[in-house]
Amino acid sequence: MDQPSGRSFMQVLCEKYSPENFPYRRGPGMGVHVPATPQGSPMKDRLNLPSVLVLNSCGITCAGDENEIAAFCAHVSELDLSDNKLQDWHEVSKIVSNVPHLEFLNLSSNPLSLSVLERRCAGSFAGVRKLVLNNSKASWETVHTILQELPDLEELFLCLNDYETVSCSPVCCQSLKLLHITDNNLQDWTEIRKLGIMFPSLDTLILANNNLTTIEESEDSLARLFPNLRSINLHKSGLHCWEDIDKLNSFPKLEEVKLLGIPLLQSYTTEERRKLLIARLPSIVKLNGSIVADGEREDSERFFIRYYMEFPEEEVPFRYHELVTKYGKLEPLAVVDLRPQSSVKVEVHFQDKVEEMSIRLDQTVAELKKHLKTVVQLSTSNMLLFYLDQEAPFGPEEMKYSSRALHSYGIRDGDKIYVEPRMK
Repeated sequence: MDQPSGRSFMQVLCEKYSPENFPYRRGPGMGVHVPATPQGSPMKDRLNLPSVLVLNSCGITCAGDENEIAAFCAHVSELDLSDNKLQDWHEVSKIVSNVPHLEFLNLSSNPLSLSVLERRCAGSFAGVRKLVLNNSKASWETVHTILQELPDLEELFLCLNDYETVSCSPVCCQSLKLLHITDNNLQDWTEIRKLGIMFPSLDTLILANNNLTTIEESEDSLARLFPNLRSINLHKSGLHCWEDIDKLNSFPKLEEVKLLGIPLLQSYTTEERRKLLIARLPSIVKLNGSIVADGEREDSERFFIRYYMEFPEEEVPFRYHELVTKYGKLEPLAVVDLRPQSSVKVEVHFQDKVEEMSIRLDQTVAELKKHLKTVVQLSTSNMLLFYLDQEAPFGPEEMKYSSRALHSYGIRDGDKIYVEPRMK
């Protein structure tokens, strides 16, 4: 097979990690000098390679000299080849087969969708534990071939691949613990259940930004499909029904849930969302990335009881009855309005007249005088005001500062204001 034109993996490696661009430094994680080996290269003394190689966005189209790759990459454990121009799985295999200790491989955003991955090529990936194929548009046929040849694969990333359906593999992958399959077009639960069949040991399932509308599965079936699932991410899914949230309790080991940006929660306040979710999910220890403390759980469960206590019986969830059994029937919380008063009722005394008035506390003394002008038939310049607090021990206080706000006097309902003409 003809080697594709373009920059080779080995060419980019030599350029990036030459002494001029990547000087040798001592210390953990900084750089590793490659000692001479039987596969040695005349270039071996000029390169200092770390065990983690980052060669993203370098225009790589092919492998280059395989003997050179073997000489320099014997110790490499992580390789980032994302956003290059690799189109042929055979060229990828040439690279990987010469990196014997490779555990992490990132092939994101390489145009590999039109290339068929043969099983003999996939065999070179056998030691990989973490594989990233985001935005590679890898077909399910390719994924199945990989799964059959990677017996130790633990983490698989399949984001941004335009998947609308899931194709079941002929064999289960017992080793996979984490599946990251965000930003696809998976809408039907029948597709998600296939993931449970393929990956029975799955610990973490990240489904964010898929428009999954409902969880159509019985509780018993959910427990069988995902018996080891500990964490699920449903951010920005299409879930719109509380019954779907309740079904998450069917996963026997679930303890972490992420549920931001779903239609169901749009009409609730931030506080209501968190408390209602915590109360409905008794086994979770982390919600949307935050630990659920014991005190918060109890507060949420008590909130849940009070929230639903006035609902019609047919609308009350079963969880309400469970919590009433736990805490008993609770009294509604007293509603305490802590906002400052905006107006008060006072007695206005002028000569022998007493008139009860409602006055605004946000106005100034000068504004109050204007308001009283028609009541007492005095001009504002000829008017003196005195405020008497009903509990004040020292008698009336003259309201002499025209710009002072009335609320600063602490005026309350039932207090008195005396109006007197200014003596000439």
